[in-house]
Amino acid sequence: PMILLLGQYSTGKTTFVEYLLGESYPGAHVGIEPTTDRFVAIMNGPEPKVIPGHAAAVSGDLPFSGLTKFGTKFLSRFQVAQLNNPLLSNLTLIDTPGILSGSKQIQRGYDFTSVINWFAERSDLVLLLFDGYKLDISDEFKGAIQSLRGHEDKVRIVLNKCDQINQQQLMRVYGALMWSLGKVIPTPEVNRVYLGSFWPKYKTPVGTVYEDNIDLLISEQRDLLRDLRSIPKNAALRRVNEIVKRARQARVHAHIIGHLRSELPSMFGKNKKAKAMLDDLPAEFRKIQVKYNLPPGDFPNPEAFKKDLEAFKIADFNKFSQRLIANADEALASDFPRLMQKFPTSNNQAGNFGFPDSGSSSQDETTPSARFSEKQRTPAPGMHVPYPPPYSAMAASTSTSRNPFGEDTDGNPGILRFRTLFDGNCDPKSKVVSADSARNVLSQSGLPTELLREVWTIADWDSRGELDQVQFEVAMRICERLKAHEPLDASKASVFAELGLLNRFHG
Repeated sequence: PMILLLGQYSTGKTTFVEYLLGESYPGAHVGIEPTTDRFVAIMNGPEPKVIPGHAAAVSGDLPFSGLTKFGTKFLSRFQVAQLNNPLLSNLTLIDTPGILSGSKQIQRGYDFTSVINWFAERSDLVLLLFDGYKLDISDEFKGAIQSLRGHEDKVRIVLNKCDQINQQQLMRVYGALMWSLGKVIPTPEVNRVYLGSFWPKYKTPVGTVYEDNIDLLISEQRDLLRDLRSIPKNAALRRVNEIVKRARQARVHAHIIGHLRSELPSMFGKNKKAKAMLDDLPAEFRKIQVKYNLPPGDFPNPEAFKKDLEAFKIADFNKFSQRLIANADEALASDFPRLMQKFPTSNNQAGNFGFPDSGSSSQDETTPSARFSEKQRTPAPGMHVPYPPPYSAMAASTSTSRNPFGEDTDGNPGILRFRTLFDGNCDPKSKVVSADSARNVLSQSGLPTELLREVWTIADWDSRGELDQVQFEVAMRICERLKAHEPLDASKASVFAELGLLNRFHG
């Protein structure tokens, strides 16, 4: 799955990526001036490194060979940044150049909107980022947004840096943003706008921070994280959706070409007739709609289609094949519905791919993760389960510490005191402790199995059947308090407070 980030310069695109990753990526640079001057694909890799665009486009291991059509100037402004981050096991993030304000744009040397469209076609989500001080939509930004036509279901809008605006100003900024978007995005529906301030914990927010919107921003950021969490488990459904859309477009394309070719005279005047049909292409589209009972929404943009078709001779196209159309109709009517029946209908079956659940953490005792004594639940073959997003995205603490768990001092309760024990029991590659290893460690506490089962349910809040470093810390601290005869609920509350974890994410 792929997420594309778009926005004018200095709206926080690169900082948003760092917020999700919990760290900076190779080659990242952040500033109030236009800093990201290239397209950057942030992907998972064994070690931090930067792959130049020309090398990435010819690499058989990377899905960017299609970018070669945009030429040398674009590839010189494209690179792949790889780092070993667990969140990237199931996501690829595309950071884009900041779009300049004003009506006069710098000549980039390549077709910027076509590149945006290429990435949008392959993305599962497109985030448009604004901030309260950059609500104007420049000509280039308008063109980029309009290039997303046909992918409206993927678009989400984020109003960033909302903590730098007080409550009254935020209301006015929100209204101005909706007015600006209404002029660019022609849709009767109201666009969903997420409010937030996406700062990594290791960075200090710039400017004045207003606290009167904190509760609202926490709720909005939680909604956005929930939307992002659905991407990996819905990726296969989106692929089927794209195939169905392409099949419908291919069927309409075949009818258009077949109709135009059939209207040509058999001997003389073919070029003249072809030009006349292209000049009045909307009328030809209406004839095809009526003749074959095709929905208007499946037809391409007449101007763009005419521009593409002028490069070919209509008479040279193959004749219309009713057999191929029948195959496409059968696929749409029978094959795709059968394929959809194979997908799980329950969110539990689909899995949450390691993202923290925003709902309750209570689980049925019959599930594998709830039964501490049973065998570790394993993911499906070939499926990589990442860690949850960085805990800086879930922490309610207002500490200005650069470390999301506090500085390494003896008096700080947020220090991970069981790091050495975790390192001795975790898998060296995945950096998680399996259920079997956790059972061996926690059983040494001498606590009853029934109580350890409850501890496991609390620590394994995302039902992965394994514990990362913070979850292991939670389990060990709760056991420590239980051995001191502290009640389970009180132990859980105290440990979550010490580590700065939001109880709202864990029931």
